Amino acid sequence: MAFSFPRPGRRQVDLPTVDRAVAALHLPEAIFKTSPWQPRDRVETGLRQWLRCCGAAIRDDQVIGMPSHAVDEAWHGFILCTQIYAKFCEQAYGRFLHHFPEGVGDSTQNHGTMVEQLGRTVVAWSLVARPDEECVLWDLDRTVGVEDPWGVDARHVAAVEERLRRAEPS
Repeated sequence: MAFSFPRPGRRQVDLPTVDRAVAALHLPEAIFKTSPWQPRDRVETGLRQWLRCCGAAIRDDQVIGMPSHAVDEAWHGFILCTQIYAKFCEQAYGRFLHHFPEGVGDSTQNHGTMVEQLGRTVVAWSLVARPDEECVLWDLDRTVGVEDPWGVDARHVAAVEERLRRAEPS
């Protein structure tokens, strides 16, 4: 899964602005037509966390991977609410966030394996997480009963987080 990167001259993405736009976002019922999993508030939390991660990824010119089928379906539903989605993207990111499902889009770009992309999602989360906020994205599909869950293995999350801790200046 990929999205378009900022072009020179575009406004830099500001993470507090993204956070405020995500918090203010009203998600209409139509978004969840193809994401029927329950509890829905958990899927909604995952979607909001994903949108915050996208802000960090756009800001840093990174491509991140989608860790949840349930959230992916909710994001697709959000994209189909074109006016709301376009307005949100402009408010949050200063531009439209295009969605390129795997195999669609600029095939000349090598964005790495899905494991690498998911690792970058863990990094993006580390940049947007509030103190003591639990990330529901890693095992959301299992907790809401998705038949073939996606997710990020807890060992992979821990390994990426450990590399980030070691890279922090003392």
